[in-house]
Amino acid sequence: MLARRVLLGAPFALLCGATGGFASFVAGVRAEALREGISPSVLRQALSGIVLNAKVLELDGHQPEFTLTWAQYRARVLPEARLAAGRAAYARQASLLAEVMARYPADPRIVVGIWGLESGFGAKTGNFGVVEALATLSYDNARRAGYFRAELIKALKILDHGDITPAGMTGSWAGAMGQPQFMPSSYLAYAVDFEGNGRRDIWKSLPDVFASVANYLARCGWRAGEPWGQPIRIPPNFDAARAGRQRMRTLGEWMEKGVRRSDGTKFSRDDVPGDVLLPDGPGGDAFMVYENFNVIRRYNPSDYYALAVGLLGNACV
Repeated sequence: MLARRVLLGAPFALLCGATGGFASFVAGVRAEALREGISPSVLRQALSGIVLNAKVLELDGHQPEFTLTWAQYRARVLPEARLAAGRAAYARQASLLAEVMARYPADPRIVVGIWGLESGFGAKTGNFGVVEALATLSYDNARRAGYFRAELIKALKILDHGDITPAGMTGSWAGAMGQPQFMPSSYLAYAVDFEGNGRRDIWKSLPDVFASVANYLARCGWRAGEPWGQPIRIPPNFDAARAGRQRMRTLGEWMEKGVRRSDGTKFSRDDVPGDVLLPDGPGGDAFMVYENFNVIRRYNPSDYYALAVGLLGNACV
């Protein structure tokens, strides 16, 4: 049974070396965790029986190279069905979202946008055991072993706090947890017990999920009452070299260069700084993005992701 879970079809010598080495590695993790003050009983529950997970190794070793255009990415992650689901979810949770935003000043539409992209509004949170996944990556991923080991120790600290059981601590193959897909370090920094029951439950408690995402945004510098960005129209002779993040100008300056709202009208203010983004270059979609766009990128450092979150949020109302 152990061999089947580790490396199906591996030569016997390789298999024995991998499992033996992994057992020694886990013993080292246990010793480190004990030094960090984590309870021996928690470690027994969390580390007993974990193995080198073959599926995690497969996914880590065969990550696809994403070469999608923005138009292709947008069509894939923002089909009309997801936009409709976002509108329905936002309407259903409007009261709770308002209650959460009163304490954590972010934009509820962006919270729902992140929730939708990360887990399909809570439907797909991953079914990998987080401790086993992180232990596998800590042992096998030479490039990022230190990162994953640190995340593993943090996952054990979460268990030690009693927020979740080892069996309940599930997530993606890379260790991202619950409905917001927090890594353990993000959980420790930003997860919130909004329900007030002594546990920060980002797996099943929507109050905790929404508050945790909103707290993440607020702590990362979200400017309440300000937009993330908006679709725009650029003139045919627009110099694409002026586009891109870090090329910020005031809206007044952009209007002088012929940039307008998507409906062709002028911006209502001329003093607000923004960047023009052309994710597919001239001839494709064009956006004006503001400081809050960069806050979304703190969650996932991808322009495509941040644009999709913003557009999904916009579609909620």
